[in-house]
Amino acid sequence: MPELVFTRRFSMGHRLIHGASESCAVPHGHNELVTVRLTATTPARLDGQGNMAISFQQAKGTWHRFVDEKLDHALQLADDDPLLDWFLTHEPARARRIVVTPGDPTTELMACLLMAKINAFLKNEGGILHCTELSLQETPTNTVCFSGDPEDFIPRTASTHTPWWKRADMSISDLP
Repeated sequence: MPELVFTRRFSMGHRLIHGASESCAVPHGHNELVTVRLTATTPARLDGQGNMAISFQQAKGTWHRFVDEKLDHALQLADDDPLLDWFLTHEPARARRIVVTPGDPTTELMACLLMAKINAFLKNEGGILHCTELSLQETPTNTVCFSGDPEDFIPRTASTHTPWWKRADMSISDLP
């Protein structure tokens, strides 16, 4: 079955405060590559005319805009990171550029959250495609590949509303 594979580069900053390592507790950044593998939700023989489920432009448009406009040069922080409160108090406009995650924004968690997000976009755009694998390269030597249902791995939250990673909008947090 044909797969569409798209890769996008973005720069990000984050910190891990829950014991990963002391060097990761200091805000730092990476130039990351996110690669998604998309397949047709209902596989079918190519039709002999257009010969595609959907155009590349349509398949990647929303996703690339999200990566370019929301993830690139954003700061990733855990929902309980004290830096988040500092930004909300002292620089609330810049707080809108913070990706807020349930616990530390590890590469493993971000791969799950981003897969849930792209699938929300794809479902909202008619559900013709779905993401079967997402890989997130943090450094040239460290990559996380995820396939499966991200909801089986994303930490549960006490929130009663739909979190940002399940919504087909450009949100990267649930901050007011």
